[in-house]
Amino acid sequence: MNDDCIFCAIVSGTAPAAKVAEDDLTLTFMDIHPATPGHMLVIPKRHSDDLLQTAPEDLTATMLSAQRAADAAKAALGADGVNLLNCTGSAAWQTVFHVHLHVIPRYRDRGRDRLVLPWQPNVPGHPETLAALGGQLASALS
Repeated sequence: MNDDCIFCAIVSGTAPAAKVAEDDLTLTFMDIHPATPGHMLVIPKRHSDDLLQTAPEDLTATMLSAQRAADAAKAALGADGVNLLNCTGSAAWQTVFHVHLHVIPRYRDRGRDRLVLPWQPNVPGHPETLAALGGQLASALS
């Protein structure tokens, strides 16, 4: 536990949260600043600042809990789809430094869903740039 972490305080019960599900390794609760109705956060109970510092077993448990939460959002709320979002580092919009997954139900009804893509997914990258970056990343992974 990290004494300065709001998510650790939620896990310990010293800070309030609208809990949705809990198991030995993870906790799922409602996001207090929801992007859409039913927006949840899934966290490992054990503190780590971000995705890159998280133990593999915590990542696995968190993803499995997010899958269950996504299924519940579709079944209980009639969501048409679900986005999973992780932000690692302040440059990637991370504001709470305890690794977490946003489970964001998505709705075709624009009255229920104000979330829009921050980029245009149908704009292709330059093939030579993609190959060069892919090579750099492949080297870093080997």
